[in-house]
Amino acid sequence: SSWFPYVDRNPQTFVDIYNAKETDFRSADQRIYRSGKYPSHLVLPVL
Repeated sequence: SSWFPYVDRNPQTFVDIYNAKETDFRSADQRIYRSGKYPSHLVLPVL
């Protein structure tokens, strides 16, 4: 892909990414922790 290495799939399991089968891929939860003392922000670019 012309987007590599900017965009790449991660199987979220301990397998070699180049030899991973479709069944090796798992969904991932992304968490953003925040508080009054440590505010966070999220930037979502559109590809």
